[in-house]
Amino acid sequence: MNGIAHISGRAPLGHGPADTALQGGLKRGSLHEIFAQAGHEGAATGFAAGAAARIAGAKPLLWIRQDYSALEFGELSATGLFEFGLDPARVFLFAAANAEDALRAGLDALSCAALGCVMIEIPGTPKILDLVASRRLTLAAAQKNVTAILLRFAAAPAASTAETRWLIRAAPKKEIRPVFEAELIRNRAGRLGHWVMEWNCDETSFAADRGAVVSAPRDRPAEAACVA
Repeated sequence: MNGIAHISGRAPLGHGPADTALQGGLKRGSLHEIFAQAGHEGAATGFAAGAAARIAGAKPLLWIRQDYSALEFGELSATGLFEFGLDPARVFLFAAANAEDALRAGLDALSCAALGCVMIEIPGTPKILDLVASRRLTLAAAQKNVTAILLRFAAAPAASTAETRWLIRAAPKKEIRPVFEAELIRNRAGRLGHWVMEWNCDETSFAADRGAVVSAPRDRPAEAACVA
């Protein structure tokens, strides 16, 4: 992963309007949630990988996955990570048998200041993943300033202490680069937003897809929607 500048403890995504809404970028040393819209798990995985790369910078990324997640939604591959712009040598994978093991591993990993980011991928809605678990992840992330990303498949958002929450789906793409429709539905730093983001694998950065316009979500204020 490339070294990436940050502003006041925040990691800019590279997408101007989103970074403005985030007051400079994703806050380090906190918990962020990324939810996949049904059928768009691959897109959510790609968006999460890009966000983790921006946050981690030159530090390693630990990716914790349940065995079920790998079986249901596909394995991560070193080739795929490399083509996406991530150095596979800096991405460590940990396989967990269940949600309880994944959360335990995540809490332990967040105590390691050498890590840039800890990704915890949990499908479904296990009872153990409640507000208490969310609070523990938030406190652990803040203690050593190691960012936690909770990647969720086949799940609906619930009460949590997350700094941000994203809802991701794939967007139509005109080129080879991955394109995401990203809705920021929780943001402790400020306003919400809805953007189309293109991932630049060479620069490991998000950018605006100039040809896309995203309308305001009906259940959000009009100012929360942006032209990407």
